[in-house]
Amino acid sequence: MNSISRAVPEVALQAIRKLITEQGFGPGEALPSQRDLAVQLGVSRASLREALSSLSALGVVSIQPGKGVFVQAPVELARSDSAPGWPFAAQASPLDIFQLRYALEGFAAGLAAVTLSTFDLDALEDNVAAMREQLKAGDFEAAARLDFEFHQRILLASGNQAMLSILTASVEIFLESQKLPFIRAERAMETWQEHRKILRALARRSSAAAQKAMQEHVRNAALRTGIAFIAPASA
Repeated sequence: MNSISRAVPEVALQAIRKLITEQGFGPGEALPSQRDLAVQLGVSRASLREALSSLSALGVVSIQPGKGVFVQAPVELARSDSAPGWPFAAQASPLDIFQLRYALEGFAAGLAAVTLSTFDLDALEDNVAAMREQLKAGDFEAAARLDFEFHQRILLASGNQAMLSILTASVEIFLESQKLPFIRAERAMETWQEHRKILRALARRSSAAAQKAMQEHVRNAALRTGIAFIAPASA
């Protein structure tokens, strides 16, 4: 898939946000039908559905099957080159980091599914349990560090030294990106739930499931931060 076609859902996402703002759609009001929206925005139904899915995850719209798409309370999305309190703007944007993590950590999880030891699995289970307790206590700083350790252990287990070197060289940036999703405290437990899903795939030794679960987790983490990016379609 070329860069132009990959960008179409991103364009649709921003166009829908503009439509909501400029035409004054308020919370609870229905948007035009998906067929009409696709025609109005000049995009395919598939691209429109992907854009709406991202906006739904961000809480901008609610998709109700058989009824339509409804505007929720307005949520201002972060620009792709910024995020609240992001201290590494001169080196890389949050979007850059989330996209890197999507590619790198998804692949690493796939490798780790067939290489990690029983000790690694036990350590990951302990980590997931500890994160749940920290989130219940509202200690998001500690939860973010456990989040980082979870991902670091999977990278270590993958056995790929080049990927581990990237993490080691940019450890502060990676850790900061894992703090960002916790700015939405009401959705913090989603990180724990997604880690459980990754852990189940690793325990089954399923490379495909582990890679998919990790990529979904990274993309969802970006969405919780307010950053939407459309992942390339699989070949």
